[in-house]
Amino acid sequence: MIRLAFRNLFQNKVRLMISVGGVGLALLLILSLDAIFTGVEQRITVYINNSGADIFVAQEDVRNMHMASSSLPDSVRRKVKAVPGVAAVTPILYLSNYIVMNDERNLAYIIGLPEKAAFGGPWNISLGRSLPGEGEAIIDRSVAEKSGVRLGDDVEILGEDFEVVGLSEETASLVNSVAFISSKDFEALRGSYDTFSFLLVKVEAGESPQVVAARIQAQVRDITAQTREDFAGQERKVVKDMSTDVITIMNLIGFLIGLAVMALTVYTATLARRAEYGVLKALGARNGHLYRAVLTQALLSVAFGFAIGLAITLVISAIVPRLGLSMVLQVSRASLLKVGSLSLLIAGVAAILPIRQIAGLDPAMVFRGK
Repeated sequence: MIRLAFRNLFQNKVRLMISVGGVGLALLLILSLDAIFTGVEQRITVYINNSGADIFVAQEDVRNMHMASSSLPDSVRRKVKAVPGVAAVTPILYLSNYIVMNDERNLAYIIGLPEKAAFGGPWNISLGRSLPGEGEAIIDRSVAEKSGVRLGDDVEILGEDFEVVGLSEETASLVNSVAFISSKDFEALRGSYDTFSFLLVKVEAGESPQVVAARIQAQVRDITAQTREDFAGQERKVVKDMSTDVITIMNLIGFLIGLAVMALTVYTATLARRAEYGVLKALGARNGHLYRAVLTQALLSVAFGFAIGLAITLVISAIVPRLGLSMVLQVSRASLLKVGSLSLLIAGVAAILPIRQIAGLDPAMVFRGK
């Protein structure tokens, strides 16, 4: 019956292309939506992931950056530095605000960096310098290009003009971007002298970030110390909770449309061979054999369509970043497992109706042309 399913599937090349192509396009829609949402989620924590810090120290009960405010006295830096297992610390100032470029406003994480910061700054510079001085700023290259800004131009940050001295990569998403200025400028503009927002901690070689974070939490009062992974997880959770309804609805609509197209395609392709199955019944084939052939054929159609949809999604994922768009598509294992398993389930369900018709098919009716 498996051989029969293969022969039926490849017998009519046009029908095969329509069947597999319909399934592939439906799954492409589902996979692409999942890849977009996964990419957005990953880019939200791009600064945290690439900061170079093993541990983030914040004000007590502050566990993320997005829409959060943290303020700590400079004495905390000295206390944390004295904790066993801590190799280096970098205090940063942080605020979510707009960058004004040629009358365009772009939401960004504004990071204030100390002079000669060892880590916590931009990790991929395409043009210019990697650290800003007083009156200088480093912004994302794609955001700058969209606004027509180049090295040496001025942009407005926190109400003051800054000269762009560096353009960074991988620091923009659909939601916002990351910009860097000096701590001195940040302090002067916000009046936050002798305080910082977060402390970025690097642990000594051989030390566990989890263990050192627990030590910091135990030895320093009124702070929250988290590993980079825990801090990034909290950041994703907050943003996901804020947008979960919209994302869930969009994802559900796309998923239902894709599955409806796929189910219709499988159903139509199976029903189109109704006469062939009638002939097989007339020749003595049992219903069980025909059922396996129909189900195998449906599963093969979905498998080929899934491969096509995945291949196109991966190609799009590779092309989109090269177009200068502030968007990343990322195909996750969870998405592949979800889409793959549900697709096979839908293929089986879509084959049930034709199977029921085949079960009650009268071979004599087929030979009469009805």
